[in-house]
Amino acid sequence: MSGAETGHPDVVLDALLAKGGRSHRLARLAALHEICRNHHQSGSRDFSLSTIGRLIEAARILKGRVLYNAQSADYRELISAWVTYAGPQTLQASKPLESHEYLMRIQDPAIRSIMQTIIGERDKLRAEVNLLKANAQVVVDRRPIGGRMSAAAMVLPTTKTVYDVQLTPSEREALEKAVCARHLEKQGLREGTHGEIVNEHGRMVLDIGFARAIR
Repeated sequence: MSGAETGHPDVVLDALLAKGGRSHRLARLAALHEICRNHHQSGSRDFSLSTIGRLIEAARILKGRVLYNAQSADYRELISAWVTYAGPQTLQASKPLESHEYLMRIQDPAIRSIMQTIIGERDKLRAEVNLLKANAQVVVDRRPIGGRMSAAAMVLPTTKTVYDVQLTPSEREALEKAVCARHLEKQGLREGTHGEIVNEHGRMVLDIGFARAIR
């Protein structure tokens, strides 16, 4: 490793900026440095490329996958400096899920209960989708439509849409507050550009499209 890689992150940043280059590259390096600083101040020692990639993408600095490109060596060098500065990660035996941690910070019990239900349904549906993907088999029937069909084949399955669900006034109000910018701000949260809910550090708490789905 070079001397810059083993130095303090501030020193590494100064060395990288001193190399010059395009203004947007220098601005992104400085922004990445601040993201890492805030991440470190939050108490985390996880400076993996995947974690920092999610943070910078949520902050609309860079796409997370860019960090893996050959042209992104300077970004990786800066992150490596933060890895060395933060020290090794400490293992925690029974750390709760991040989404559940932030649930406990929601003061309104009605919204907290609804959000907990939504997260549970999301995790359940995600597991079911992954199972379907693993066992998916598509059968395409290319027979002419003009043939006679049996009565059983003409019976179409019925599904219950979300429009059939009736919400109580308190449930509707809670859902409205769940995507209200002012209320989210009070909880230390905000809505991202793609409907995701992120915390004050730019870390995603609820997935992309959540706020749009609620609306």
